[in-house]
Amino acid sequence: MTSLSPDAASVARQIDHTLLTPGATTADVAALVAEAIRLGTYSVCVSPSMLPLTIPADADLKVAVVCGFPSGKHHSVIKAAEAALAIEQGADEIDMVIDIGAAEAGRFDDVQADIAAVRASIPAPKVLKVIIESAALTDAEIVAVCQAAVAAGADFVKTSTGFHPAGGATVHAVRLMKRTVGDRAQVKASGGVRSYDDALAMIEAGATRLGVSGSAALLSGATPVLTGAY
Repeated sequence: MTSLSPDAASVARQIDHTLLTPGATTADVAALVAEAIRLGTYSVCVSPSMLPLTIPADADLKVAVVCGFPSGKHHSVIKAAEAALAIEQGADEIDMVIDIGAAEAGRFDDVQADIAAVRASIPAPKVLKVIIESAALTDAEIVAVCQAAVAAGADFVKTSTGFHPAGGATVHAVRLMKRTVGDRAQVKASGGVRSYDDALAMIEAGATRLGVSGSAALLSGATPVLTGAY
């Protein structure tokens, strides 16, 4: 068993250990689950077609699944159905992508309705995270989308898919998102969170969850460093 320093263990418990590449196989996802358990991450985050996952009964590991990913241009009815099926197949959390074009066009009522449709399909206590592609939005648009997400009942607002050419999470965006949602929702930073320093900076800015694909490499940068071998 790998032993983490207390600080690194705390960071690990904020990580959604992620594998969303189009070429991912069932063997890759099984390895992801095993690594997540070894590292002590909060969850694994996978594509909906990879469900159901086999999680050991004694493992403290949640399953997050993306929805409307990565473009967000799916119809709300399809997003809601996709989310509901994922929950039926064992997901604990849904990470949905908004219609970025609607946000850029100022159609925030449509953004809210899209989120509300998914929320209605996965009642609490299942967790809904809303991916806003913060790097593609202005500050005013980030604020408006976060307000729409909270109004629609989201549990988290999340920076990025990691697939948008505009980029991923920034400290500025995380701080703005947290200031906007306050205690009404949490913030997940994802997309480009690759180093331990990145993780700490995002947490300091207000993130309580991190989307990370290279979790082992990130955690190995903790001080004091990890002991034991992977």
